[in-house]
Amino acid sequence: MIPRLRFQSDRRNGFTLVELLVVIAIIGTLVGLLLPAVQAAREAARRMQCQNHLKQISLACQNYESAYKKFPASSVVNRAVISTGNNGSWGVHGRILPFHEQGSLYEKIDLSLAWDHQDAIDNLKMEVYACPSDPGSDQVRNPGKGRPLLYPTNYGFNFGTWYVYDPTTNRGGDGMFFPNSFLRYRDCLDGTSSTLLAAEVKAWTPYLRNGGPANATCPENAQEVITNAALASQFKNTGHTEWPDGRVHHTGITTTLPPNTETIYTHPNGNTYDIDFNSWQEGKNGIAGNPTYASINARSHHLGMVQVTFLDGSVSSITDSIDLKLWRAMGTRANHELIQRD
Repeated sequence: MIPRLRFQSDRRNGFTLVELLVVIAIIGTLVGLLLPAVQAAREAARRMQCQNHLKQISLACQNYESAYKKFPASSVVNRAVISTGNNGSWGVHGRILPFHEQGSLYEKIDLSLAWDHQDAIDNLKMEVYACPSDPGSDQVRNPGKGRPLLYPTNYGFNFGTWYVYDPTTNRGGDGMFFPNSFLRYRDCLDGTSSTLLAAEVKAWTPYLRNGGPANATCPENAQEVITNAALASQFKNTGHTEWPDGRVHHTGITTTLPPNTETIYTHPNGNTYDIDFNSWQEGKNGIAGNPTYASINARSHHLGMVQVTFLDGSVSSITDSIDLKLWRAMGTRANHELIQRD
């Protein structure tokens, strides 16, 4: 009997080129479908962290009020002088440091002196003052002239609707913060759940300052703000980059315009910028300074809204489409408006 010979085939099991391309295409499609969901989940986490920062800020302000029986002023302006340095006073962010468990840092600074040359804050980023969705919050600011390196803040305190402060009379605006204010709960006649404490802002916002406005009437739209801003003498692209500073263009907001309103200004160099406006740096030249009117928009990198905290400590999201009258009512402390919050 002749044995049968078995031949082993050289063919191996595996994917053909076409099959491999099909698998790659399927994987690519799945990644394309999953990536937006992953990005949305990450943004939701960042938004929750932002809400937590606002909550911590509101609690710090409440604890400050509990300790001193008044809220901190936006800055302290010396009305006995007619000439001042540029960065004369600490803002709310610096004054509430002990209530953020930053007592050791607070002991190293002196609120009675300008922050310009206090080394304790040099190159120091306060995470609680930064929104994780704003890429500009990680960009350090070098003010020059030997001053400390500074990180921005993404949270501005409520300076009211438009008028901020007049050094000749010491009269402040209709918000919860202005120079030399030190308001109490009793000053908030509209109620703590209806009055803004702070809102989001964008780091490195361009702004114009020290000039105008054409008149004291509150602008009704972005174009009217731009018309006033065009009267200013200085253009800066560094708004909200000095967290210790007490002036509205660095650590405040006003409710002149709804959140995230584009206020497009065309610079003489031909470039366009989404700007804020401050008619006069609060405290500049002491009692000889001009009144301050400001349009400092609440802005956010969270799509279609800004996050805010109220005087009662609650945190809410405000859509860009909010009615201007309602938004301004939230910015006043004693106009006796009735506000229905969802």
